[in-house]
Amino acid sequence: MMTREQALARQEHRELLAQREAESREAARGPIDVPFMLLVLLLTGTGLVMLLSASFPSAYYENGNPLYYFQRQAAFAVAGIAAMILTERINYQRFRALAKPALYLSILLLVLVLVPGVGITRNSATRWLGFGTFQFQPSEIAKLAVVLYFADSISKKKDKMRTLRYGILPYAFILLVLAALMLLEPHLSGAVLILGAGAAIMLVGGIDWAWVLGALGLGGAGAYLLIGVIGYNASRIAMWKNPWLDAQNKGYQMVQSLLAIGSGGLLGVGLGKSRQKYLYLPEEHNDFIFSIVCEELGFIGAAVIMLLFAALILRGYWIALHARDRFGSLLVVGITTLIALQTFLNIAVVTGLLPATGISLPFFSYGGTALLIQLAEMGIVLSVSRQMKPTKSG
Repeated sequence: MMTREQALARQEHRELLAQREAESREAARGPIDVPFMLLVLLLTGTGLVMLLSASFPSAYYENGNPLYYFQRQAAFAVAGIAAMILTERINYQRFRALAKPALYLSILLLVLVLVPGVGITRNSATRWLGFGTFQFQPSEIAKLAVVLYFADSISKKKDKMRTLRYGILPYAFILLVLAALMLLEPHLSGAVLILGAGAAIMLVGGIDWAWVLGALGLGGAGAYLLIGVIGYNASRIAMWKNPWLDAQNKGYQMVQSLLAIGSGGLLGVGLGKSRQKYLYLPEEHNDFIFSIVCEELGFIGAAVIMLLFAALILRGYWIALHARDRFGSLLVVGITTLIALQTFLNIAVVTGLLPATGISLPFFSYGGTALLIQLAEMGIVLSVSRQMKPTKSG
């Protein structure tokens, strides 16, 4: 039988849980972080304007409707903003329940992509699922699933994160499985994003820096073996170093991108007046839309957009620092790292700093499902901001 002391202890535990739930509900009604929300809306609006400018020649050529890509992206943007508003009103603690199902679903979808006849292939890569005109990349779901699962699991472990058994092996296994599935598509940039976001959450969660340095060393050694010894994708590396070696074939896209950026100069040729978008630059409304930004808005316009991204990323990490609890902090770190890595990689590829990997620019590149998920992720960050710890500056 239960003793009187045990009954009192259980009652006190119930009262404590009820008090915490009440405090959480009260905190969830707090104000959202307005600067972060305004930055998201500004980037989304600017992205739609640039997509319209960059896409209308290819849209007219391919579909007979110059507004084809813009109309579809605008519809997803409206849906995404609605999802952001809905998500920021939900207590982010409720997202814990989605962590495991989302991870299992993402693995299943990534496996389905590799099934012959099921996955959709474009440009020698099989990354899409869907039917008819509705298509999506399971990697977009996998990125958010990793953030949710890692934030939920790591937030409960604290000191155990410094151990190999509990802090490294289970998470490294998940990352390696997801990365391997993406590399089979192949989708190198998606694998890099998932590995980067997972590593960031693990690092903030408390793993030892030695593990991070060791992983970086192994990654560097693996890259050297693939490129320097085995010679994997040597032609892509050669085109990255000097795209003018084969400017009419394998280096064509990079050459046209650099021509677009260079022709923009300081102030640009003017909004809507790009020449490269007239079927010269491939993927001008998708992975290489930043080249059109540079051409039309010039160095100053491109720099302003990069500053907006930098402000969004810094504000995201600021929210993570002031989150009410460990789960909220890890959640925002993961989402913000995804945006930061994706933005850096896209601009680095477009400007020739890194070899082409096929990665889109958040809020700008064409892709309705990706935009919808990104805006929903911004809603999660805003939900965490509702329960931030009070600061002296407010």
